[in-house]
Amino acid sequence: MDVKLTIHRFVEGKEWTQDYNVTVTTGMTVLEALTQIKEKQDPTLSFTCSCRSSICGACAVRVNGNAELACEMLVEKLVERYQTNELTIQPLGNFKVLRDLIVDWDPKYAELKKIKPALQPKADTSMETGCLQSPAEFNKYKKLAGCILCGSCISECNKNTLNQGDFLPPFAFVKGQKFTADSRDADPKGRLKAIVDAGLWRCFNCQECTAKCPKGLDPAAAIEHLKEATFRYGLADNVGAKHAKAIYDDISESGMLDEAKLNIKSEGFFAAGLRAPMAIRLMKVGKMDPFESHPVNPEIKTIQKLVKAAEAASKDEQGTGTVASGEPLIKGKQVGEVLA
Repeated sequence: MDVKLTIHRFVEGKEWTQDYNVTVTTGMTVLEALTQIKEKQDPTLSFTCSCRSSICGACAVRVNGNAELACEMLVEKLVERYQTNELTIQPLGNFKVLRDLIVDWDPKYAELKKIKPALQPKADTSMETGCLQSPAEFNKYKKLAGCILCGSCISECNKNTLNQGDFLPPFAFVKGQKFTADSRDADPKGRLKAIVDAGLWRCFNCQECTAKCPKGLDPAAAIEHLKEATFRYGLADNVGAKHAKAIYDDISESGMLDEAKLNIKSEGFFAAGLRAPMAIRLMKVGKMDPFESHPVNPEIKTIQKLVKAAEAASKDEQGTGTVASGEPLIKGKQVGEVLA
């Protein structure tokens, strides 16, 4: 099978696309195709790779607009997915391009340092006793250690595309959650404070970081766990946390959002007052009536049970899983049983 690869080139400030035809054999990866081009067609083509075993993250690129780990993604699988023998390969998004498919990681590493990505051992840790940890405690962060810093998550992060100046790369939040959840760490609150200051609550919750992670991690969930931790450590004095708390209170009490008061609860009277022109426009078109009593959802009892079930699942992560039907388990029970 012959495939045309259209590769975005960048050399000394000049940008263009260049087409290459590759005969694809069974099991050929994107990295093998790039290597074949460099060795047999164009030695000037530049890209990065190292382990070729899906553990170093160096070879991540974009194929047809989606981040992929080149050393594990099969060309034939992409052809089948997109139903075409023409594929476009670009460098990762939200990075400065240095040459062709090579991007500059230095700014991202600088961002990672903001969350203090190293274990701060507790005072009772010593060469003689070490630092004991139960299997349950280890399991809280074990999967998060699987991040290989490939950059796929930030490449597709919509918040980073809009503004990288006030938000960390998603992989930094994964690393932050790993250490925050580690029972051996002496300063989870200090690290969490740095994470909040670096933009934790600015996440769009678009889920692209999770969808594109080649290791099957869940950066979006890591961000949500960090948000939850801000309440446990008394770091919820910010607009994002107050907004989340206001929504939680509304849903718990009435089962419906009280949008007329949501901004006031989140930002305070003064900041919310600055949005008065928008509020007036909403009232004129009937989208908001501050004088109308806030209704209670007729299914409030069911909603309150769901809220309690979710809280129980959060407190007992070891008892949470899924069954064949896809219905979540909460402490060994399906949601349907909890609601019954």
